[in-house]
This record gives sequence, C-alpha cells and structure tokens, in this order.
Amino acid sequence: MDNSTLIGMVSIITAGVTMAIGGMIPALGQGKSIAAALNSLAQQPDANQTITRTLFVGLAMLESVAIYCFVIAMILIFANPFWNHFIA
Repeated sequence: MDNSTLIGMVSIITAGVTMAIGGMIPALGQGKSIAAALNSLAQQPDANQTITRTLFVGLAMLESVAIYCFVIAMILIFANPFWNHFIA
C-alpha cells in the first residue's frame, strides 16, 4: 500500500467519524434545547416571543457546529491538502 492510498483511506475514515460525531452531538443539543424551551413555554406562556427568539438563535449556533464538521469532511475527501504533500 503506497502513501496516497493510505492517506485516502485515513481521510475517508476521518471524514466519516467527523460527520458521525458532528451530526450526533448537535442533534442531542438541539433536542435538549427544544425540550427546555417547550418546558419554559408551558410554565410561562407570556414570555413566548423571548423564549422563541432565544431558541432560534441557540439552534442556529448548534447547527453551525454540524455545518463546520460537514465542511471539514468535504475538505478531507475532495480537497485534501495532505495528498499534495506526499505526491511531491
């Protein structure tokens, strides 16, 4: 097995692990934050707008982590900087 095959194999495995962890952790966080927001809305319905606005900002922050992991996985698969280092 040559170096480029090894780098390709490690890159694909790393991209898969990155997407698995990067998809699982934000999903758990989103579920927990939605459950907390629904609990807060049930206790204080008058604070509907404040809770909803804060929930959406928090969900956007959590989703950005998953998007960053996706970008890193795509870079590792399609534009891997390590291939150029070992080919040259």
